[in-house]
Amino acid sequence: MITVDCREVPSIKSSLAVYTSDKVGAVPALKIHEFILAPIEDEEISPTEVITAVKMFLASLGCERHFAVIQRNNVIAIVSLDGYKLESFPQGKTDQFFSCIHCGHVTQFETVHNNHMKIHYL
Repeated sequence: MITVDCREVPSIKSSLAVYTSDKVGAVPALKIHEFILAPIEDEEISPTEVITAVKMFLASLGCERHFAVIQRNNVIAIVSLDGYKLESFPQGKTDQFFSCIHCGHVTQFETVHNNHMKIHYL
């Protein structure tokens, strides 16, 4: 599992999690200031692929020169080089996602999330 620290780019955390997980073939689990990528199968996730995906996403926003992507063990942090702040990032209908703390299931619908959580307590 790899953790991506998004403390300095909170406005793109959800979109970055979706993009990165799609590029590396992992399951994302959102947290308050970070997201975790878990492998779909027993194979390990390459930190190099995650870093490349994060840099590609920042480049697509045109702000790659303002941020460094640094790896420390299994934590990848996005750090501002010059104090640049991403004020807002245009989202679709919602940027609210609900993530299961037990298995990482992600949905944008609270009722689906609540029903999913019940299966863990049967």
